Amino acid sequence: MSRYRRLKIEGGAFFFTLALADRGSNLLVRHIERLRSAYAAVEKRHPFETVAICILPDHVHALWQLPDGDADYASCWSLLKWFGE
Repeated sequence: MSRYRRLKIEGGAFFFTLALADRGSNLLVRHIERLRSAYAAVEKRHPFETVAICILPDHVHALWQLPDGDADYASCWSLLKWFGE
């Protein structure tokens, strides 16, 4: 596993890549409506702007712009994973 620090800049733009443990899975596109629903629920709780997103069968690329005064992208991803269960 890579070891790095991601800067926590309030109001910053952040690029993420999240991959499924099973890289041969097509879970994300097979359950795209569930993913969209979870994503919308998280955006309501923690507003952020999705500048760009690419959803592939086994991973997601996303570029987020957080609002001024907010650097807590980790909570958004945690909620997204929780809503997706």
